[in-house]
Amino acid sequence: MINYTIYKNENSDQWVTFVHGAGGSSSIWFKQIRDFQKHFNILLLDLRGHGNSNEQIKRAFQKKYTFKSIANDVLEVIDFLKIKNSHFVGISLGTIVIRQLAEMHPERVQSMILGGAILKMNFRSQILMRLGNMFKYVLPYLVLYKFFAFVIMPNKNHKQSRLLFINEAKKLYQKEFIRWFKLTAEINPVLKWFRQVEVNVPTLYIMGEEDYMFLPSVRKVVEKHYKTSKLFVIQHCGHVVNVEQPAIFNKEVISFLQQA
Repeated sequence: MINYTIYKNENSDQWVTFVHGAGGSSSIWFKQIRDFQKHFNILLLDLRGHGNSNEQIKRAFQKKYTFKSIANDVLEVIDFLKIKNSHFVGISLGTIVIRQLAEMHPERVQSMILGGAILKMNFRSQILMRLGNMFKYVLPYLVLYKFFAFVIMPNKNHKQSRLLFINEAKKLYQKEFIRWFKLTAEINPVLKWFRQVEVNVPTLYIMGEEDYMFLPSVRKVVEKHYKTSKLFVIQHCGHVVNVEQPAIFNKEVISFLQQA
């Protein structure tokens, strides 16, 4: 089972499960724990090969990496903890994992908070993926990861997010990075399906104004999925909204969860 951490709130029966992105770990949520624990029980996860789930890496190597199998890793934990359903908060690639889980088991997902959501790979991100595929066996993965981090989070005010993800990525192994990178092969058909199909789960997209690679496609999807989806855009903020603007992120998300 992947690594998890719990913060209990004895006065609540509501759960919020946090899912980080590729190269991150549960530590990226450190600015959320105190505020969210006042209202909810918290479940933090380290996706396979990340953070303290590195201990399970040998077993993980035997598994095929698909968004379904990674969503099943999450399901395994909430089943083990006997959590009937939960709100899910994700960032970046973690938003795809949550959306996949909602596709498979909508009854387990009370609401989805999708921060820095990835719904479409634009031309620049497609080029980035192709470059990564060309060089993933040649260059050390950290060189590639730093390059990706700079392209996705280029501005001066994105520096903290960039460094946090790069430092977490240092804990990965080269083989593990390649396995995660190979997921990009299935990303386009998965995202196309997600854009077309609206699941009946209350959804808040919370995006940075400067998240130029991913915000335009999110705007279009929210217009189309207006029955269940809302969009909140944080000004002067890049891709990793929960790290760059934690006070605004926490306030908006907690307010949405309490209504949901």
